[in-house]
Amino acid sequence: MAVRIVRLGSARARGEGVRIGTVRRPPRGVPKSEYGHRNFFDVWLPELAPSAPLVKWALSQPWSDRRWATYRRRYLAEMHRPPAQRLLSMLSALSHTANFSVGCYCDDEQRCHRSLLARLLRDHGAAVRDSASRYRKRQRSSGSAVDARRPGR
Repeated sequence: MAVRIVRLGSARARGEGVRIGTVRRPPRGVPKSEYGHRNFFDVWLPELAPSAPLVKWALSQPWSDRRWATYRRRYLAEMHRPPAQRLLSMLSALSHTANFSVGCYCDDEQRCHRSLLARLLRDHGAAVRDSASRYRKRQRSSGSAVDARRPGR
């Protein structure tokens, strides 16, 4: 049993379980009744998403290493508040008895709160299934030398 970190809207993995959307807003133009069918999420949990002001700040300019460090610090501070800590503890406990996934819409997991959320879940003792290692394993078995951490190399 484990939690997977996923991109919302991507195809579901076999045995993925319930998909939890840790996003501030639901997908635009998609009826609520179709969120799960279109692989966005089954349950919406915006309490683990960055705050609206942080999202606005993050989207205001392109990412740089300095901006990412600031975003990381601010998001982690938000997640250290008691309500978020309780949710992280709950998800951690569930990860040992059920398969489920948490995710966001961002293309680049390394510059997305879901990479930070994965770390927070691990810090709370969660069993987290690493999406990058699964990708590298698939690539090795198919004969490709591509490393998922360095696209194009």
